[in-house]
Amino acid sequence: MIRIVIAEDQQMMLGALGSLLNLEEDMEVVGKSSNGEQAISLVHKFKPDVCIMDIEMPIKSGLEAAEEIKGLGCKIIILTTFARTGYFQRALKAGVSGYLLKDSPSEELANTIRSVMAGKRVYAPELMDDFYSEENPLTEREKEVLELVADGKNTKEIADELRIKSGTVRNYISTILDKLEVKNRIEAIKRSREKGWFK
Repeated sequence: MIRIVIAEDQQMMLGALGSLLNLEEDMEVVGKSSNGEQAISLVHKFKPDVCIMDIEMPIKSGLEAAEEIKGLGCKIIILTTFARTGYFQRALKAGVSGYLLKDSPSEELANTIRSVMAGKRVYAPELMDDFYSEENPLTEREKEVLELVADGKNTKEIADELRIKSGTVRNYISTILDKLEVKNRIEAIKRSREKGWFK
């Protein structure tokens, strides 16, 4: 019997997924949670074979939870609405075994669980296409600068924190705007968020 924990913040979806998987003869849903932190607790408590995780949840996101669960012997399948390359890259780093979109056919989820239990990795094909075409163009330092901008820091504060000159920060920001093909800092933050490129 494949033991499963589901983490999903939409109650109707959580209930539907639980009912659907419990209908499978070889599967049993042992725990359900509506946020990432609760999901981590349930994995520690029930030691399931698989944890199905939404990404955008309160308290801790599915990706944060996946990063913490990594190494506990529980396979993680991300089930999300978001086909964002950055999310997918982060999920791969967290060692997830599957990444499906919520508009996939329902039988695909049960098949994915079985495939993952057999040691395979299953990723939505549309993500694989995007993944190879869209890497974050920013260098590590540029990412750092943009994250500080997103934290609300001004040029001088960023310069102080990174121990560089204000002029250098302005140069970095100008390069970031060029690379992301945006007009200002707000658009740069928005573009990076949409792509899931922030840590």
